[in-house]
Order: sequence, then structure tokens, then C-alpha cells
Amino acid sequence: MMYDSILARSFSRHEQKKLGYGAFLCCLLIALCFCTVLKPSLNPLPPLNLQRSLGVRNRILALMESNKESNSSEHVIKTKVDRIIKTEEFKNVSLIHEDEVEDSKQEQKNESITDSVTTSPISSSGDDDDHETKIVEVVTKSGEPVICNVKQPRTEYCEVNGDARVDGKSSSVIVASSQLEMSSASNSSWTIRTYARKEDPTAMSHARKWFVKPASTDDQEFPQCSRSHNVPAILFSSGGYTGNHFHDFTDVVIPLFITSRKYKGEVQFLVTDIRPFWIEKFKAVLKGLSNYQFIDIDKEQVVHCFPSITVGLIRHEKELSINDPSKYSLSMKDFRKFLRTTYSLKKVNAIRVKDGQRKKPRLLIIPRKRTRSFTNTGEIMRMAKRLGYKVSVAEASMDVSKFAELVNSCDVLMGVHGAGLTNILFLPENAVFIQILPIGGFEWLAATDFGEPSQDMNLKYLEYKISNEESTLIQQYPLDHAVFTDPYSIGKQGWEAFKSIFLDKQNVRLNVNRFKPTLLKALELLHQ
Repeated sequence: MMYDSILARSFSRHEQKKLGYGAFLCCLLIALCFCTVLKPSLNPLPPLNLQRSLGVRNRILALMESNKESNSSEHVIKTKVDRIIKTEEFKNVSLIHEDEVEDSKQEQKNESITDSVTTSPISSSGDDDDHETKIVEVVTKSGEPVICNVKQPRTEYCEVNGDARVDGKSSSVIVASSQLEMSSASNSSWTIRTYARKEDPTAMSHARKWFVKPASTDDQEFPQCSRSHNVPAILFSSGGYTGNHFHDFTDVVIPLFITSRKYKGEVQFLVTDIRPFWIEKFKAVLKGLSNYQFIDIDKEQVVHCFPSITVGLIRHEKELSINDPSKYSLSMKDFRKFLRTTYSLKKVNAIRVKDGQRKKPRLLIIPRKRTRSFTNTGEIMRMAKRLGYKVSVAEASMDVSKFAELVNSCDVLMGVHGAGLTNILFLPENAVFIQILPIGGFEWLAATDFGEPSQDMNLKYLEYKISNEESTLIQQYPLDHAVFTDPYSIGKQGWEAFKSIFLDKQNVRLNVNRFKPTLLKALELLHQ
């Protein structure tokens, strides 16, 4: 109050008004100087954040759509979306607080990272969106570049997604990785024998070891590509027990079909432990599964590079089977259809016998030449003809195509347990398969190798167990010997003891009167 009275006495009303205007102008001048000198950042941060939010939304929608097409689970989608959101939050903080130098360093770092990853199918526009895509590719990258399955009971294999370099000289598959991936990954390496019977040490001793290992692309010793391929590769062994018809299919051909069929021919086969006779025997199968000439990788002196590779083969736990839809998109029906196409087999279904029908069902007898062979094949043929069969007798040979055509023309196949029964693969649908069990406790082996698999093939299965009198072992051992009374005790002595007696020394003389009901049952099944 005192201050106001002094001001009133010192200045007139007009002069006070002029002083007020001057003070106001002075305040504006000071404010302008403050803005000019300090230069606070006036970047449009809210619009930038909005733009990034839209970018995140678009990427999430695209991710959900791609996962929807590939039938991925909701949990996987949610995890990937959460990763994208967390990454974007981190980047927004970095953009707000880092200066131009740090942004430049981050950009160079991201470029070095994306050199080693597959380009994302999600498109983006503008410099900021490119920067965003590189970060998200690293964060949302699905799993490790190498996925090795070494815990399955019958096989082990590695799937390499990305730059893979195969060096036959060192038996190595080198997985290209950046320094960042090498430091963040477990840096593991794997030793794989690429033959699909890993529980059998004898078989696996005939399969070469291959080493799958990551290596930095920055390493001076990183192998350079001598020959680059634009299709995936499958590396597998034709060693092990190949040469045995049963093992040819259950250990190699069927697993190769499971592993390669998804590529529809656009895959390169790399064969290790190569056996020329096996390649010749199954050249039609190899041609049917791959559009490219196989490579004998053991002899290669150069480095082959592939966009991806499977080292080893995927196989089903059961013999001669693919019957788990939860694991495989294929089945034995698909495999048998592939065989019909590969070998130009015309007969899809077995004959359906009708009363009064003149056409006779065809019976194929596989006699075996060396062991477990029929000693009275002629007698069996005559009895079968009297029952109404048209009979053929033939033994399998290296000419798979010719024998497959014969088997496919028949409606019933019979033979003593052995590798030759593998040819039931070529029988038409609903055909009848009769397995003859010799003396020796073959029940489990017969069921495992052929009985159960035949049902997966949509065949009708019959089993005939011979009597002691139908075995030629009766000429070598008395009826009270353990060979007849306790064959399992022979088995306990080891595989060689079992094999030498029951597999190598035994032939079969069928009692045709005792066997006759089995052939009649086969006719009955063909009526159905």
C-alpha cells in the first residue's frame, strides 16, 4: 500500500500507463531472447510415437495372419507379439534419449545382425520402419539356426535353417553364424551318424560320423563356397545294413521318403557311405524323390553351400511304418502310392472274389533259396491250384521294378519269415499276406517286422506257425532238445547262437493238409 502511494506521487496517471506498456514489451523481449539462446528441442514426439504404434500394430496383425496360415498355436503367437511390443518400447526409449552418434552406431550394429538372418516377409516403408524390421527379426527369430533331435530311440538328425556349408573332406556341416549369434547361442556342436538305426551299434559302425557345428562368418578360416545350391539338401548314409532288403526299406527308403517328400523334388541328396549296388537298386526311388542327381559327398573336394540342410533321416519307431499322424503328415498309404507311381504299378486293389466268378485270385509263393526255404514247393503249388488259385513262385532279385510288378499283380503272398517278405509293400490294397513262422520263438520278431506293419499297409494278415515235424531241425536234434522244448534258452546265449540254429540251419516242409485251412481263410478274406 505504501509502495503504491509513492508511485502515485512520483508519476502522473499518463506516465504510469506508459510505464506499464514498457514493462510488458520488456517481458516479451526477454522471453524471445530466452527461446533464441537456449533452443529447446521442439521435435514432434507425439506424432512419432503414434507412427511407431501403428507400425507395431501392423506387424502384430501380419504376424498373427502368418501364424494363422501356418496353424501355429495361440501361445506361440502371443509370445512373439509380446516380444515385438517389448522391443518397440525399448526402441522408443532409445530414440528419445540417444543422440545422433548413438543412433548411427545402433544402425550399423543392426545391419551386421541382419546379414545372418532370413529376410522378414513383413514389408515396411521408410528409414524408421527399416530400422524397426531389423530389430524385430532378431528378437522374433524362431529358435536356434540348428535344431538337433538326438533323443529319438531309432534315429538322430539335425535341421539347419540358414547358410549351411558342407565339407566332405572333414565330414563337417558348418552353420554360418554372426559373432552376436555365436556369443548368445549355446555354441554347441553335434556328432551325427546319418543312418536311421541308432540303437544298433553294429549297424552304426558302418556309418560315417558327421560333425554339425556353428562357425563365425567373421572367422578367417570360415569355409568359402565352391559350389552354391539354391535348394535344400538332405545328407544320409547308405551304409549300415543296406543290402538286406528289409533294412533297405525300413532304415533308409521309408525314412528318406518321410524326410524329403515335403520338398516335392526340389531337394539335393548328399549320400555318404555310398554303396554303388544300393544306388543302382534304388535309382528309381532317388529319382522319384529328387529332381537332382545325387552327390557322393565323401568324394567331394569342394565346399557345397545350401540355404538349409537336414543331416540324417526322420523315421518312425516301428519297422516299415509311418502311422503317427501327430508327428507326420504322411502315412504308409502315401508311401505305397509313391511306390506304385515310381514303379508304374497298375493294380491298386486286390481282387474281390465272388461266387461263380471265373477269374482266379493270384497266389505268389516266395520260396527262399538258401535258408528257411520250402522243401516241397511243388506240393504246395498243386494244393493251392486245387483250391482255386493261380500260382506263381518267384524269388526277389536286385531288379526291384520287375519283382514289384509281379508282386503287385497278385492277391495273396506267402513266405517264411525273412527279408523277402518286405515285398508286401508292393501288394495291392486289401491283399492277403501269409507269414510262415519257423521253429524258434519267432512270434515277437514276426509281428514286429511284418505282422503289425502289414496292417498299416491296409493288408489282411494271416500267420501260420509250423509244427516241430515241419521243420528240418527235427533231422538234426531230438524232440526233447531245447531247440524244440525251450528255444528261448538258445536265444539267451546270444544272437549268433540263435541265428546259427533257427535262421541258418532251418528249412520248412509244409504239411499241406495242416496248411490248407490257412489258404481257405485267405480266399474267405478275398470274398469280403
